[in-house]
Amino acid sequence: MSPIRRFDHVGITVRDLDTVTAFFVGLGFEVEGGMRMEGEFVDTVIGIPNSESEMVMLVPPGGGTKLELSSFIRPDHEPGSPAAMSTELGLRNVAFEVDDLQADVDRLAADGYGLVGGIGQYEEMWRMAYVRGPDGIIVALAQRID
Repeated sequence: MSPIRRFDHVGITVRDLDTVTAFFVGLGFEVEGGMRMEGEFVDTVIGIPNSESEMVMLVPPGGGTKLELSSFIRPDHEPGSPAAMSTELGLRNVAFEVDDLQADVDRLAADGYGLVGGIGQYEEMWRMAYVRGPDGIIVALAQRID
């Protein structure tokens, strides 16, 4: 029997919680809830004494694996590389299947979020693009075309 019961969520630490939340809501996520996190329990789990953060839990359309966004109040967040590429260690991207890749890329570009590379096509099955969202988060958008 597997020790894992289900894939619950992916957590991303961000600088501007409101901006990043709005970005993912614009992609179709819904806010499930949010809260301020501090105290002995959190300090023990994350290994940072006297920490305080705000978090928002987002649910994708139709349910499934959630996205937890956290922004630290205490201590100050540590800046990551806002221009990180796929070869850098760590979380590489968050990927979503979409119905109209070009429309989504155009809408995100109008909001100031550009492509990392270009729109690629894998055989006659998928079109895909990486978009660099707020705080440098790479969001992979894929459209099934077969």
